[in-house]
Amino acid sequence: MPDNIFHKHMIIRAEVSHPIDSEKELKKWLRNLVKTIDMNIVGGPYAKYVAKEGNRGVTGVVMIETSHISIHIWDEEDPSLVQCDVYSCANYSTAEVLNQFRVMEPTKIEYMLLDREKELSCKKSHVHTHEPGVYYKI
Repeated sequence: MPDNIFHKHMIIRAEVSHPIDSEKELKKWLRNLVKTIDMNIVGGPYAKYVAKEGNRGVTGVVMIETSHISIHIWDEEDPSLVQCDVYSCANYSTAEVLNQFRVMEPTKIEYMLLDREKELSCKKSHVHTHEPGVYYKI
């Protein structure tokens, strides 16, 4: 396999004070994330609000030329829950991914970074907690 191919999978779980709650805003957020991590969109972004009780919130996905980004935001609770996956065969900055969550004012962010190149291995995991009104810093 060429040296410039990665199999980087970032799994994020965040509790946020101001969740994105519209399809239009989530699509904008996904486009901005793709641009920020220097990737290229090949499909989407797609977003749909799910109104089913207990699973209420907006779901989105964007296909990038090196794989995909998916997210679901449950907005029924306070704080709201966000689950997001960023998978790519190209390298990207995990700090830049996490910084994109600032707009939702996270109170807690947990993430794992998996390497899926030859076998599944956890390269890093971390939990950040935040006080209300404090911006997320890496």
